Amino acid sequence: MNDVESSVMDAVNMAGFVEIEVSAKHVHLTEQDVEVLFGKGAVLEMKRPLSQPGQFLSEQRVKLIGPKKTMEHVAVLGPVRKATQVELSRTDCVALGIDAPLRESGDIKGSGSVIIEGPCGTLEVKEGVIVAHNHIHVTEEDAGRLNLKDKDRVAVQVYSDRPVIFNDVIIRVSSKFAFRMHIDFDEANAAGIKGFTLGRIIPRIGSTI
Repeated sequence: MNDVESSVMDAVNMAGFVEIEVSAKHVHLTEQDVEVLFGKGAVLEMKRPLSQPGQFLSEQRVKLIGPKKTMEHVAVLGPVRKATQVELSRTDCVALGIDAPLRESGDIKGSGSVIIEGPCGTLEVKEGVIVAHNHIHVTEEDAGRLNLKDKDRVAVQVYSDRPVIFNDVIIRVSSKFAFRMHIDFDEANAAGIKGFTLGRIIPRIGSTI
């Protein structure tokens, strides 16, 4: 992004608008599980960076095996995490035959189970499958300007061919974030989202947005 584009996006964000990104099904792995799936000494190899600083799509892919179906070539995101987690849409869960709860990323206790298969091994994940709750990554600077706090719940008006309002979007604040909203493909299809799309954070009572 050049200086002009960056300035435009800063102005857009200050007005309470956020770029919406669609997240497809993917897997986060621990260092140990990377070695189980891809071989001893294996590490995740970056294919391309993602919008969130330090996050990337890896070259590696895995297979998800559920009671009803197997899904091939599922993306693995890096870097490694402290716990293995699989993020699916509700449609993915139905296809695989998995019962997964709607959760914020990282909240995996008592969540769904699945088998992950790689070229060198197989994992039985007894808990770790979730449908990720839609959320907005917000920098500390933008949170201050927009009167937002970590774990706030807001509504977002989507500007698309099929405009909708998401009424329960989680705010996540960190200095390590880039300002983006993340939804899954079920939500994107319902809202008719294609390509670059903006949403407007609807003001709360007393908000300055």
